[in-house]
Amino acid sequence: MPIKFGTDGWRDIIAEDFTYANVRRVARAHAQALRQARGQSGGGSVVVGFDTRFQGAGFARVVAETIAEGGLDVWLAAEYLPTPALSFAVVHHSAAGGVMVTASHNPPQYSGYKLKGHYGGSATPALVAEVEAALEAPEPYSGPRGTVRPLEIRQAYYEQLDRQLDLEVLRTYRGGVIHDPMGGAGSGWLTGYAAHAGLNLDLTELHGRPDPLFHGVNPEPVPQSLGELMALLAEEEGQTLGVVTDGDADRVGAVTAGGQFFNSHQIFAVLTAHLYRVRGLRGRVVKTVSGSRVIELLARKLGLEVLETPVGFKYITDAFLEGQDDESRAVLIGGEESGGLSSRGHIPERDGLLNSLLMIEAMAASGKSLPELFADIEEEVGFRHHYDRADLHLSTQFDKAALLAEAQTFAEVAGRAVEEVNTRDGVKLSLAGGASAMFRASGTEPVVRVYVEAQSDSDLRAILAEATRRVYLHDPAYQPN
Repeated sequence: MPIKFGTDGWRDIIAEDFTYANVRRVARAHAQALRQARGQSGGGSVVVGFDTRFQGAGFARVVAETIAEGGLDVWLAAEYLPTPALSFAVVHHSAAGGVMVTASHNPPQYSGYKLKGHYGGSATPALVAEVEAALEAPEPYSGPRGTVRPLEIRQAYYEQLDRQLDLEVLRTYRGGVIHDPMGGAGSGWLTGYAAHAGLNLDLTELHGRPDPLFHGVNPEPVPQSLGELMALLAEEEGQTLGVVTDGDADRVGAVTAGGQFFNSHQIFAVLTAHLYRVRGLRGRVVKTVSGSRVIELLARKLGLEVLETPVGFKYITDAFLEGQDDESRAVLIGGEESGGLSSRGHIPERDGLLNSLLMIEAMAASGKSLPELFADIEEEVGFRHHYDRADLHLSTQFDKAALLAEAQTFAEVAGRAVEEVNTRDGVKLSLAGGASAMFRASGTEPVVRVYVEAQSDSDLRAILAEATRRVYLHDPAYQPN
């Protein structure tokens, strides 16, 4: 069975392809790649953690035992762990790398093997290539076996959060907060941090019981999975906030008073302004090509360099690592459309827990709600943000390459002229009136994602409908109504 690595490791269906045997294959290849790089990557140990999915602890044990057989020492989590805590543990223990057994925001039937570099972040393309090469050409190992030791990282990770936050400002926050960890690995971690830091927040949990079925939804912070939280906040006013972390707690979403979803682009913009204006931090702003125009306009308004990358946090990780080596290239904040963000001074890793707290800090410092803070940004940059995305599941006969080739030739979409074509990742069309439509094909399944941004909801709906129609017209199995 071929094992395919995507933008953030290997993911497959539990018991079908994600089996103990295949996990051992990947762990042996990972150990082989780390042995070959030993001496360059900070040590001879690996940190292994897991989220709340089925057999997470069992898969993690297999990973730990296999890597130890491959000659490296292992720190193994005794209980479920957020991905950002796992990544921090890699740096804290000067390890050669890390493994997080998780499928992140994927449906409950999936699990995965996330690779982490010695720097405490998503594996670079080079590291992934080394593991893939070892999978293709495994080498026997007969040297000494490593040890497996228990990992305890909660206190050290909380102390890292202390260094990233303004605790005095946080302690002034008087609004209510509901954390929805969706039954995932963030369960209990935000309430635990509030107690650790003495925040005295009015903080409660929704779906705080760890659940391999994620309480009946896919563990992704998107509106269709957040109906219960949105209903709870529908009658609230002011600064009351709902924060959401995904299955392994590296991504973040938010629901504001009135039950309104506050998307990742809006969070990115608000945190950029807060870190720059209130915290006085400086550096590059790194966004994926699917990110909002508002982020770019705000960064330029603040005099900050903007770097645009393909989709995938590993590209943002590369920018953070460049900044660690060269102060002139330091990153203030980097983020992606799916809710993964990191900021200066932290590990180069998405952290849904830290970003939840930074949102609260921004509200406490300003006395404003998140929608009010974002409205100020829209006014400042002269752009009204309306955004949506459609994930189109197509037949196996669908020709993704042909669609993307044709999309580059579109002169207009829904009557709005194409002003620029960006092929950094998929095809992104800049349209008249400040709108955009982006087409991006999955590398592993017959799915095309369509991302649309416009300055009014009516424009958004018209562009999304037309862009979706054009995708479906390329599918031989499409039957128009």
